[in-house]
Amino acid sequence: MKKRFLSILLAVCMAASLLSVPAGAAVAAADSGEVQTVRALGILTGDSAGNLNLSGYVTRAQFAKMLVCASQYKDSVGDGEGVSLFKDVKSDHWASRYIKVAVDEGWMTGYTDGTFRPSQTITLEQACATVLRLLGYDSTKLAGSFPSAQLSKAASLGLRDQITLTRGGKMTRSDCVYLFYNALTAQTSGGQTYASTLGYTVTNGQVDYAAVVSANLSGPYVVGSDRTLDLPFASGAAKVYRNGGVSTVSAAQQYDVYYYNSGMQTVWLYTDRAGGVITALGPSAAAPTSVTVGATSYAVGTATAAYKLSSMGGFKVGDTALLLLGMNGEVVDVVSGGAADTVYYGVVTSVAEGAAAGTAAATEVRVAVACTDGTVHTFSAEKRGAYTVGSLVSVSMADGGTTIKQLTAKSLGGTVDRAGTSLAGKTFAADVQILDTSSTGAWAKVYPSRLAGCTLKDGDVRYYVTNTSGEITHLILDDATGDTWSFYYLTTAPEKTDGQLSVSYGGLHNGSTVSLNNNGKYFDVAAGGAAAQFNADGTLKSLRQLTSVTLDSLSSVSAMGGGTTYRVDSGVQVYLRSRSPENGSVSYRQVSLSAVNAADYQLTGWVDRFGSTAGGQVRIIIAVEK
Repeated sequence: MKKRFLSILLAVCMAASLLSVPAGAAVAAADSGEVQTVRALGILTGDSAGNLNLSGYVTRAQFAKMLVCASQYKDSVGDGEGVSLFKDVKSDHWASRYIKVAVDEGWMTGYTDGTFRPSQTITLEQACATVLRLLGYDSTKLAGSFPSAQLSKAASLGLRDQITLTRGGKMTRSDCVYLFYNALTAQTSGGQTYASTLGYTVTNGQVDYAAVVSANLSGPYVVGSDRTLDLPFASGAAKVYRNGGVSTVSAAQQYDVYYYNSGMQTVWLYTDRAGGVITALGPSAAAPTSVTVGATSYAVGTATAAYKLSSMGGFKVGDTALLLLGMNGEVVDVVSGGAADTVYYGVVTSVAEGAAAGTAAATEVRVAVACTDGTVHTFSAEKRGAYTVGSLVSVSMADGGTTIKQLTAKSLGGTVDRAGTSLAGKTFAADVQILDTSSTGAWAKVYPSRLAGCTLKDGDVRYYVTNTSGEITHLILDDATGDTWSFYYLTTAPEKTDGQLSVSYGGLHNGSTVSLNNNGKYFDVAAGGAAAQFNADGTLKSLRQLTSVTLDSLSSVSAMGGGTTYRVDSGVQVYLRSRSPENGSVSYRQVSLSAVNAADYQLTGWVDRFGSTAGGQVRIIIAVEK
């Protein structure tokens, strides 16, 4: 979950980096890294419509608020009634509290006539002098008189970078963006980078934007039955992401977990949940910090969840519950199983009987299901149903227990459009969940982009669900991508002599040396690339040979060999093979895809050619230096 959140931030950062502001530009680009960072800190905020008004002038009162938001006091001061420090700043002035902090800290001063002049536009020299004081440079540490000394020092520290104003110039909101961003990366009088004094990191002169956003999030909160979000800014102006995709406030559903950043006027919604029977609370029911549902344990992340799961709350071991999860997979809140009306769809990965929680004699059936949300959930049922490993089921929960039903096949054939937004004319819901499965219970979470441009046969789709708008919300495939297999480069493969196997299967998987437990079973596979699927006990169920292809060219997404172009698996394993000059032994070292090329290395790609519609990808590459 957190990966989705960070991927959004990365996308924003990449977009910002492409929108460079030329030297001498009067107004910063709204999507620039400087603007987004300053917004995330709350130094710059938009109006009720979300407009940043970057060309607008900044008053002394507004600048006082910016200063406080750029300081250690940013979370302890807010709009509201304060004190009357000046004749023209009464206690009910919206900025009185910010002005008080700025004056008390010595960053700003009033005038000799007892006024502060809050509505007066701040000038370049005033703004520079103020930010210098924020960094610890008062007038006693500067050579010269005001304003020449302040303007000179500000320039030497880089505070005036990308600001084209000269002495007496009026500061715009765009100028303030650059001034405060430059301040974050500048050195304080104590020799520290200012951002580091606030707990942030600066690398190569750039503030770690993702860390700034994460540190300035409000939440988690849970959407109530009225489906409204309690936000300190107009919801109509908010940018909204739901499960990593662009969305709207109206898409929020009861029990969604949300976070927001006020300065960015951005909301992140998450729908991740885990349901089933509570089997354990740790370290104790009196003060739980973790909860186990089925066989999976989750960290308790909020006081609300801790109370509900404690001996003083309403949940105990043996109860059916639905855990509402935050962006890091922590438990934010707990509701009864039937309250959220959640239905899971997936493939059974194991079925086992065991003692029921909280009892010594009664037994229950524990069914592990790889669900379309990409998580294996363990559910408890009173008796064993017709489902077996590899079968498709739906799981619904109520306060009285869990209902597991075997699904009847519901196929759908057709083309996924090149944008990955629809299948056979049926639109994918914004938060569509796709799972590729096999009859062995193997599974892989799939994203729509993985299927873009593919034409799926009827047999490629095992089941699908649509919402009231006819959009596909859940899609379960039948080994349509080949991703349900695990890929190995075998360095040893047994020979069968007189019914006996010479050695076991061994090789490399994701950079580690492994031995495959074939339980005495022989597979007609030689050393080289191979694909495996396993039984529930970890033994090999199936092993297939990959097809070797000499690669003539290679990029991050595709490779060509023998006149055919292949897609490269996003998780491709690349190994550099070398031979010892001393004893001739062969060794393998995993490297990144970018570390090899067809000009300097002989490349052998191993491709899955099992007939999977969206398969046929390069899964393993062996590189030998020419």
